[in-house]
Amino acid sequence: MAVASSPRLAPARPRTDAVPHAPRRRRARLGRVAVNAVLLAVSLMYVLPLLWMLLASVSDTNSFRLTLPSSLTLDNFDAILNVDTTYRPMLNSLILCGFATLVTVVVSILAAYPLSRYRSRLRRPFLYTILFSTGLPITAVMIPVYSMFVQVNLIDSTPGTTLFLAASALPFGIWLMKSFMDGVPIVLEEAARIDGANTMQVLWRVILPLMKPGVVVVTIFTFIGMWGNFFVPFILLLSPEKLPASVSVFTFLSAHDQTQYGQLSAFSLIYSLPVVMLYLLLSRKLGGGFALGGALKG
Repeated sequence: MAVASSPRLAPARPRTDAVPHAPRRRRARLGRVAVNAVLLAVSLMYVLPLLWMLLASVSDTNSFRLTLPSSLTLDNFDAILNVDTTYRPMLNSLILCGFATLVTVVVSILAAYPLSRYRSRLRRPFLYTILFSTGLPITAVMIPVYSMFVQVNLIDSTPGTTLFLAASALPFGIWLMKSFMDGVPIVLEEAARIDGANTMQVLWRVILPLMKPGVVVVTIFTFIGMWGNFFVPFILLLSPEKLPASVSVFTFLSAHDQTQYGQLSAFSLIYSLPVVMLYLLLSRKLGGGFALGGALKG
């Protein structure tokens, strides 16, 4: 007579639903609240000066306190919208920074190409020199630069100041441009050379169209850095009719408690417009990335 065997019982598994998740969720929620609070505080640090500048530009009282104006007025804009105060300094800034940015971008492209494509024993030391130059403060070299400009008779020269601004921005431009150029596959360059293209044709017709976002980034960063540069034109330019807007804004400040805060705020708003417009014009090309999807197929 066969004895029925009893079925084996499976080993009991620990219940995962018994693990208390409430403390973990509470800690995660507190962490998110702390991060959001820190981000909100940092945002307020940036927003409050902008809010003060906006309110002071349309306020009828000359005060440095952040208060709501009793009445809105455009007298501050009427006071600064003239040739000597705004129009000529803004034009000088556009000429100075525009040409310096153009020189920086073009030279950065030409210098980054051999650093990205060719190998040499001097390549690594040269890159380290460029990296060191990006961290060198401009104030550390202004005294010898001023002495050199005096000897070659370039003091109070707009072209000389433009070239120096371009030279001071070149280390950062070359390093950043090379990083973007390294992302373009070399097989596309080799295919263009097989079709008979020379080096300059490969650079301008193959590589640059694929790294437009990189060129845009270098252009924006270079122009913004030059647009807000006060020290270089203040030292190298002497004539009032040649000073850019970054230096002429200094005329609104006074050591005798007579600073025109309303006019200073109105001028600052107008002074910020070219940078905002440049970003809006070039921002469309920032999100495209490298158009390599169809170029590498086949």
